[in-house]
Amino acid sequence: MSVNALAAPRVAALVAAAPQLRLGVTLSEQGATIVDAGIAARGGLEAGRRIAEICMGGLGLVALAPGDAALSGLPEVHAHSADPVIACLASQYAGWSLSHGEGKGAFQALASGPGRAIARRETLFEELGYADRSDRAAFVLEVDQVPPEPVIAKIARDCALAADRITIVLTPTRSLAGTVQVVARALEVALHKAHALGFALEHIVDGTGAAPLPPPAPDFLAAMGRTNDAILFGGRVTLYVDAADTDAARLAERLPASASRDYGKPFAQVFKDYQFDFYKIDPMLFAPAEVTVCNLPSGKSFRGGKRDLARLAESFGI
Repeated sequence: MSVNALAAPRVAALVAAAPQLRLGVTLSEQGATIVDAGIAARGGLEAGRRIAEICMGGLGLVALAPGDAALSGLPEVHAHSADPVIACLASQYAGWSLSHGEGKGAFQALASGPGRAIARRETLFEELGYADRSDRAAFVLEVDQVPPEPVIAKIARDCALAADRITIVLTPTRSLAGTVQVVARALEVALHKAHALGFALEHIVDGTGAAPLPPPAPDFLAAMGRTNDAILFGGRVTLYVDAADTDAARLAERLPASASRDYGKPFAQVFKDYQFDFYKIDPMLFAPAEVTVCNLPSGKSFRGGKRDLARLAESFGI
């Protein structure tokens, strides 16, 4: 099963619909396709929804749905996958660090998308036991600048592909499309934390995730804070597992964001408190607010955490 082959029709459809979706499409000097979903181009919600499905390697569906009245009816982003481990961890997770240069003009990004499974530059792929050998690769970068040519050359080299076989989608955090594709990660962050907690990934059979869609903020820190808060304080995930009841119950207890020592403050404030050093934040914070674990062998369900819509309303500027 190739996540890049499964995502390829969605990538082609995104590029073909660029005018309707308010996207910019250009070629790099080396021939890579660059899709601008919010830097010079406007982008939008539908672009973000489609990009989120590309992130999931063609193994997930993403939809916008009516939201909670307590949040003025702001829509929710729903995602589900019949193969959540591969869709979320082998594709959607932003795990490949890319950088070039130093100082003010330096480029830094964490790459997500199915192309990661070709490059396999993360130890996570050894743990997953998954590799993709497609002749096309797609990546999504949450950045507000076009990657420089040396970064594109590195991506092509690590994928062992010509640059013209690579598509890179750019989704700034402050954009509509960027906001959607980040908030569509409620299920992904749950899978990542379950893995960090040592829960056997082969016991996770299916899953769904949802979180409120915040209004984008013009300031990067505020925009990043809102998208993280959407999941930490408003995300809901349901995991269907095949495990012992004791393991399912323990997962439901430990998985919510509230189990972290850093839970309680808006994410932007947590980031400031750690002098803007992302890696000082407790990694256990990155999780949905509320989790339900349905254990298939016993038919029992276990719930942990709860949403905090009042804090979300404050974060979203409502």
